Amino acid sequence: MNLQIKSFEEYEKVYRYSVENPKEFWAEIAETFYWRRKWYNVLDWNFKEPRIKWFEGARLNITENCLDRHIYNLGDTPAIIWEPNDPNEDYRMLTYKQLLDKVEQFAHVLKNNGVEKGDRVCIYLPMVPELVIAVLACARVGAVHSVVFGGFSAQSIADRINDADCRLVITSDGGFRGTKTIELKNIVDDALVQCKSVERVIVLTRTRTPVSMIKGRDVWWEDEIKKVETQGNPRFPAEEMNAEDMLFILYTSGSTGKPKGVVHTCGGYMVYTGYTFANAFQYQSGEVYFCTADIGWITGHSYIVYGPLSQGATSLMFEGIPTWPDAGRLWDIVDKHKVNIVYTAPTAIRSLMAAGDQYVEGKDLSSITKLGTVGEPINVEAWNWYNEKIGKGKAPIVDTWWQTETGGLLISPIAGVTPTVPGYAMLPLPGIQPILVDENGNEIEGNDVSGNLCIKFPWPGMLRTTYGDHERCRQTYFSAYENLYFTGDGCHRNEAGYYRITGRVDDVLNVSGHRIGTAEVENAINMHSDVVESAVVGYPHPVKGQGIYAFVIASGHHVDENLTRQDINQTVSRIIGAIAKPDKIQFVSGLPKTRSGKIMRRILRKIAEGDTANLGDVTTLLDPAVIEEIKTGAEKLKG
Repeated sequence: MNLQIKSFEEYEKVYRYSVENPKEFWAEIAETFYWRRKWYNVLDWNFKEPRIKWFEGARLNITENCLDRHIYNLGDTPAIIWEPNDPNEDYRMLTYKQLLDKVEQFAHVLKNNGVEKGDRVCIYLPMVPELVIAVLACARVGAVHSVVFGGFSAQSIADRINDADCRLVITSDGGFRGTKTIELKNIVDDALVQCKSVERVIVLTRTRTPVSMIKGRDVWWEDEIKKVETQGNPRFPAEEMNAEDMLFILYTSGSTGKPKGVVHTCGGYMVYTGYTFANAFQYQSGEVYFCTADIGWITGHSYIVYGPLSQGATSLMFEGIPTWPDAGRLWDIVDKHKVNIVYTAPTAIRSLMAAGDQYVEGKDLSSITKLGTVGEPINVEAWNWYNEKIGKGKAPIVDTWWQTETGGLLISPIAGVTPTVPGYAMLPLPGIQPILVDENGNEIEGNDVSGNLCIKFPWPGMLRTTYGDHERCRQTYFSAYENLYFTGDGCHRNEAGYYRITGRVDDVLNVSGHRIGTAEVENAINMHSDVVESAVVGYPHPVKGQGIYAFVIASGHHVDENLTRQDINQTVSRIIGAIAKPDKIQFVSGLPKTRSGKIMRRILRKIAEGDTANLGDVTTLLDPAVIEEIKTGAEKLKG
């Protein structure tokens, strides 16, 4: 089977086949990958326990699919292009052959430092090529990687190391991010005071920050590489894995505050990320693909590393931030490397849009053929700006909906093949069977309807468990509705059958008996000319049941806050109706966000409710300091 669908008619045909014959469909997709031994059973599942097993009995190593199988045809093709934080520093490029050599080399380093198949390895590195090398080397030796984003605190690292019982940590002396130097090794040292399981720390040199190296525990990456080089850089045959062996754990914030270790496995995850990457982005050989995410998040795992490399793509990774040295940095990178595909977050698009069009002007973006968005629903204004200013009206935008737990894209346009409507994730990819249900779990059929979004049949890339706590997995994703995976999102299916994510279900407000999606209100607020970004939550209201509380970042053109509030309410009233006008509007300088751009609405909800004593896990935030400012502002607003 060809992985890529080339027309809407073909999409409809393939989609129908994937729903009527899911096992045959996925077996045919899986045949396009390299397996040491084929499966004896495509799928065994139930959503009650839950138990999900794909490609049972199959043997493989994912790195053979990401590296070895490309060497004959693509050995000299760039696998990774790395653009540093500082535009004056030289970029680096690794061909498939060079990347395989470095992965095999570091696999020997891991072995030399006691790492065995099944061991958990914590990786806390900046966005440098060695992060990709470390991830793939873990997979090559059969170790389970747990990548922790390089902006997390010592406490959050300790929590993740202890939860996964990691034996080894891979870190760096430091990392660069805009004007900041982050002292990663010092943060790891603070974390390891609480961690009994860690026997070895491998430290990469990046920033030349002075660090403490503990005898018997800490070793330099470069020294360990030299030891392998003195042995003549022997090859490292990939460890044979079962399809359902663990590939990695990735921690995601839980509503309880304790991070959940989402577990993905070797075979199904490989098939799903490769298939969705090739299809949604319609990747063509030789194209340069630029995903702006950090590998510390699922987007980086699936769509910088495993998905693109499994398809022989050239994947560009960026160490810095979109706004440094100025808001034209991403477009400088596109111009410099002749990037064809850009995949970024709506929050980045909105901030670049707010900075002004002067940062786009004069940049050669003619190489761009396709655009993508990820992390949250994109508002119409940002979609239009992205389309006009970056894609020049010629590059289809794939507005992708998925989650850490799903492993890859679930609902998304296929670039240039299926239709697009601003703000809509559109149609499910082949193999995905979405269903809308009411609060009682009854299916809501037909079009022009809204409900809770569930998936009724498994797909290969879905999570298998939450590490060390299978009951938490069952409770969180499979207990709300019988025999369904519950996404936690609300969704509208329009007259044409296109899907639009309306926000988390607990972000759907019930105002005077009317259901209003927070994403809908935010979209309306963001239409106001002075608004950069907003986040809307519900709070208890004595008359309406729930009131609407809006946290708004304004451009600051007007000093009269009350007049701006009235203007925003007028805008919302005009776009949705008076019922959706926010009861409270608080102006803020920033919003609590994860690095992937997701706004942590549960924190804002607690602040709006006046319950600031227990804000839960804030370790995943881009800027935790913004919370204190928001709390102070909320007190003033209440007063």
